[in-house]
Amino acid sequence: MSAVTAERSSAASRTIPTKITAPARIETAKPKRRWPSSLAALEVRNYRLYLSSQVVATTGLWMQRIAQDWLVLELSGSVTAVGFAVMLQFAPVLIFGLFGGVIADRYSKRTILMITQSVAMLMATTLGVLALTGTVQVWHVYLIAMTLGFVTVVDNPTRQVFVSELVGSSHIRNAVSLNSSVFQLGALLGPALSGLLIHAVGQGWSFLINAAACSLVVVIVGIIRPTASKVNKAAHQAKGQLKEGLTYIKNTSEVAWTIVLVAVIGLFGLNMPVILAAFADVEFKAGVSGYSMFNSLSAIGALAGALISARRKESLRLRSLVTSLTLLGAILMVASMAPSEFLFGAVLIGVGLMTLLFLTGANSLVQMTSLPAVRGRVMSVYLLVLLGGQAIGSPAVGWLIDHFGARPSLFLCGGLVAVVAMVSGLGMARQSRLTLSLDLRREHGRAPLHIVRGS
Repeated sequence: MSAVTAERSSAASRTIPTKITAPARIETAKPKRRWPSSLAALEVRNYRLYLSSQVVATTGLWMQRIAQDWLVLELSGSVTAVGFAVMLQFAPVLIFGLFGGVIADRYSKRTILMITQSVAMLMATTLGVLALTGTVQVWHVYLIAMTLGFVTVVDNPTRQVFVSELVGSSHIRNAVSLNSSVFQLGALLGPALSGLLIHAVGQGWSFLINAAACSLVVVIVGIIRPTASKVNKAAHQAKGQLKEGLTYIKNTSEVAWTIVLVAVIGLFGLNMPVILAAFADVEFKAGVSGYSMFNSLSAIGALAGALISARRKESLRLRSLVTSLTLLGAILMVASMAPSEFLFGAVLIGVGLMTLLFLTGANSLVQMTSLPAVRGRVMSVYLLVLLGGQAIGSPAVGWLIDHFGARPSLFLCGGLVAVVAMVSGLGMARQSRLTLSLDLRREHGRAPLHIVRGS
């Protein structure tokens, strides 16, 4: 009788999930009718709130970036000084970036973001007051840029994981694309607004507007309450957590190769603030209005790339990342040879498009591949090579521009991006073929292609 009872119990347990999950599938199908697939993540109310705050926040951030770069250029008269300011903002990520992911995995992401955005608000307010009172000096900008770099160490990996907690695993890819779209919308509006303000009243008001935007983020994040089932379980404080994250990356080929490609674009492909400042000031004599216009044109292409990524339904592969990065390098080389301000601006749209197609794909692939328990640490490494690469590359590019000119420097950067991307692609292909060869020998002529993980 016990065997019969066990069999009935087992059969009953198999039927229960069917009765429970069928209504759940019907309920989740209803919200999808309100939003197209390219906006699927907006089904989540918390994410809608967060994304609305990011529209204002990224606009303010770009206003501050433009004002800061031009302020340094005015105070110092040196493109190298602009590159140094960018380096100071990213250097803390290069040195301490790995620990930011450990913090993001240990503590409440919501609390961390409220703290980091409050500090950013304070820094923007300080810089705005210094600029408006006419007491600002270059070292003030350097110090505040470095402080914001320490904020970025913790803020960026936390922000990445916080989005996944808001939307859950089913919408991560779409949320990443929408975040990129909003960021580029801010990159489109921010430089234009900042350029107008700088012409009219100077840089100070751009900093104060960003301070107000940061305060808005603090309020919105304070309102948001992530669904308990989607919040990743915090990692307990223990030794070896950093090593655990690095080991995971090493043993996960998709993540490891993606981070290699991200390092390439961080070092050689994301130095546009320095390069555009040089082209606007030296090559085309366009001043701050030209600098703002160049950034806005690049943002138009980037916004288009982010929207394309949001609509893309095919699975992400390393091969598409290599292709995007190679094309980006080629377009940068073409931009370096543009004979007029109009043509240079037109090519910048292509630069923005390919940059965002690559970055959105890379971010999505890393987040979708990484386990939730180590996602904060993995994203800290991702951001380390992305932002840390800019910390190394920006002053180097500034030095090249001061000594060899803007055009040769941009051509060199584009060539390095294209060549290293293609070499990395060959390395992936070689690794894939070796794996397939071993499987064929082991199976004595059989071809278990389903277990081969090509790029």
